[in-house]
Amino acid sequence: MVDGERRPTIRPLRPAAPPDGDAGPVPRPRRDEPAPPPTTTTPGAASTAEPTTAEPTTAEPAATEPAVKSTAAEPTAAEPAAAEPAPVKPAAVGGRRRRLPFAHAGRVRPRQLAVGAARATRAWARRPSGRTALPALFLLALVGAAVAAGAVLVPAAVRKPEPVAVGATSAAPVQSVPQTGAVPGVTAVPGPSGLPGTAGPTGSPPAGGATAGPALPTGRPADALTGWAQRVGVTTGIPATALQAYGYAELVLAQTHRSCQLSWTTLAAIGFVESRHGTAGGATLRPDGLTSKEILGARLDGQGGRSRILDTDQGQLDGDKTFDRALGPMQFIPSTWQEIGADADNDGVKNPHDIDDAALAAGEYLCKAGRNMTIPGDWWGAILSYNDVRRYAQEVFEKADEYGRTSGT
Repeated sequence: MVDGERRPTIRPLRPAAPPDGDAGPVPRPRRDEPAPPPTTTTPGAASTAEPTTAEPTTAEPAATEPAVKSTAAEPTAAEPAAAEPAPVKPAAVGGRRRRLPFAHAGRVRPRQLAVGAARATRAWARRPSGRTALPALFLLALVGAAVAAGAVLVPAAVRKPEPVAVGATSAAPVQSVPQTGAVPGVTAVPGPSGLPGTAGPTGSPPAGGATAGPALPTGRPADALTGWAQRVGVTTGIPATALQAYGYAELVLAQTHRSCQLSWTTLAAIGFVESRHGTAGGATLRPDGLTSKEILGARLDGQGGRSRILDTDQGQLDGDKTFDRALGPMQFIPSTWQEIGADADNDGVKNPHDIDDAALAAGEYLCKAGRNMTIPGDWWGAILSYNDVRRYAQEVFEKADEYGRTSGT
């Protein structure tokens, strides 16, 4: 303040010497540059251009002149670098500084990163946008997981099919049941006229272009397969009467259940396992398909590993009013026969002791629920539904495979 007026002064590049000879180090001008020009000051003020060589004193503490000590040790941008800098330690400001390596200063632990991500996700989920998007993301993840699981499990299941009897999958068997014109003296195999909605197979018209209908046999319809049954029976050991019943059932099912594709070898295998083709218990099979005496299984009372099935027919079919017993050459339970019994010989009676009726009913039972017997899973499922015992199903498979190989189908 001079003459009552405030005049702005330009701060010199270097601080001025303390007035009144105040003790304190004053930096000397560098040797390789001229001394700064003297500055004009007001009377009574100390000159900033005049260097001093006064010895430093300790009259005043260093805290009274922080600017002098800090600026004296650091060169300004206007001055060139000193050739011989004086070893002056910078004053400590704000306590002791601790330098950390960059690698340690920037390291983030995985746990901290996970916790931070979880907190951020939880905070986002509480917002309106998060409450809308989070269920959609969860549903998308479930769909992706289901697709990935299907891509792995479905090919593995396709690559490992279970075995199927040879006769059950033969597309063009050599000794298969004759469809048309294969039986000597018969133009076409007759259809089961006793079943509604079925028709006999159609074949090529006879010579001369006539369209005569199928020749109906005077006896049971299965008699049309006598020649075929006699030839195949020689190699398989199956009685001709039983073989006629199995083959005729295949022909009927080919019309009523086209997608089932059940082969006679499967029916013959069940007939062998259940009753040795109607000869169990000393019975014999008559030419008309009836057994010489009724074939009844053991009482299903839950003893000896058998199932426990209480009476369902009041003893009308099996003669037992307490427990059920399996019936006939294909061993049907009375309740099952009442549901699915068939009349394959057109005598007006559904008789479980007639191998013609029993074989056709067994085929109906195996083909129900839309099964395709050329598919391994459907074949095994059908046999186990007939008798839910793995050993039983394996025995049926082995016998059907044997019949298929020996008959050439």
